[in-house]
Amino acid sequence: MKLSLKKGPLYIQLEEILKERIINGEYPINTLIPSEPELKEEFGVSIITVRRAVEQLAQQGYVEKRSGVGTTVLDNNAISKLSKGQRFSEYLLEQGHELSREFIHLSVVDCSINPVLQKHFSEECYCIERLYKFNQKPYIHFKHYISKDIKLPKEQGELQSSLYETMYQQGVRFHRFKDEFSVGTPDENIACMLKIKRQPLLQRFRYSYDLGDKLVEYSEAFYNTEIHRYVVNFDM
Repeated sequence: MKLSLKKGPLYIQLEEILKERIINGEYPINTLIPSEPELKEEFGVSIITVRRAVEQLAQQGYVEKRSGVGTTVLDNNAISKLSKGQRFSEYLLEQGHELSREFIHLSVVDCSINPVLQKHFSEECYCIERLYKFNQKPYIHFKHYISKDIKLPKEQGELQSSLYETMYQQGVRFHRFKDEFSVGTPDENIACMLKIKRQPLLQRFRYSYDLGDKLVEYSEAFYNTEIHRYVVNFDM
């Protein structure tokens, strides 16, 4: 397979191909991807291009490169880690807790209700509302706002699974994520779903960008941290 500069930087093209092979299971977790010389020959690029692509995958948490061993697949999630930080959901599961998702509602909303939506999306966008449960207790309320350019599955069950995996299957390729945190008071409906009285809660805002640095998903989440604090682990 030959890559073309007409489609952008070669290392980014190679990174996306390797990432897709990892996510689709062609390169399973705990196995080695082809060596640098093998990738160089297959794609007709330089060793430097191969190394840059692999470095990008390593930074995102998909692979780990070890001298004398090769490059091992560590993770096959469609959402990039983009840092050495452990995702909060992974931490909870690692600690032996149960974390489940419940799909609440899918709707089309007027973007004028929110300055972020009005700035980045067209006149309308999708809103997916979900509830996460921690050991069977309502814990996090999410509202995901997604561009109407993205084709969402018709089956509600598919919207209950990983939203980022679903978007990846629809052709979205994530480039970067930005999280902002604040304290906010949910409306009565959200408080009811969390089974608490209206009170200030930890609030997270996430911005998800594609390869063209276009915002494709924006979410707002309320966390009932009385059940469990928000934790971020960083590996050195």
